[in-house]
Amino acid sequence: MALKLPWSKTDSHRDDPYWDFFINTPPADVGNTVTQMIRKAQEGNVFPAKTELHTPEITTQHVKDLAEYFGAAMTGIAKLDTKDPANPEGYPFAVVCAVRADYDPAKSPGIGGQVPVQNGLFITFVLSAWIRELGFRATAAPQPGDEKLAAEAKLGTLDSEGRLVTPQLGANVYIANAIRTDLPLAFDG
Repeated sequence: MALKLPWSKTDSHRDDPYWDFFINTPPADVGNTVTQMIRKAQEGNVFPAKTELHTPEITTQHVKDLAEYFGAAMTGIAKLDTKDPANPEGYPFAVVCAVRADYDPAKSPGIGGQVPVQNGLFITFVLSAWIRELGFRATAAPQPGDEKLAAEAKLGTLDSEGRLVTPQLGANVYIANAIRTDLPLAFDG
């Protein structure tokens, strides 16, 4: 009898009712999810003295490297319109992080289906806190249009449904809340 490993790539969880529950059944109490704890956490204060930085290109690479360290599959920088009414704080840049998503969180409400959301929230929460510690404003509050920002940051293209498709991950990607910031960065667009 051949040994069957549960994490084998050929093993699809099609017939496993526990896996189906894990991916597709929303939690009875959202308080049992890490995503709720991160969403409810207050953003910290901006450090009063700005850190002396390298060039925007080097700072951008540091931001991207740190995002990758925290688990982002891809990170891009989009330039924002500082005069746009949808950007009342006048942030000039958005840091857009993408994480791998084996299941679409919009269609898989279970705790397992929401793992990309959890990973994205962790990345943007910690990265925006780091930017504030450098003395610059940063917020990762959810706003509509983050998929479009990801396309503007050259992470991929939008399909007919408005979802991002990337060369590296295809459609298996989730865009975390974009970090809007005044940290001097070099945009990818």
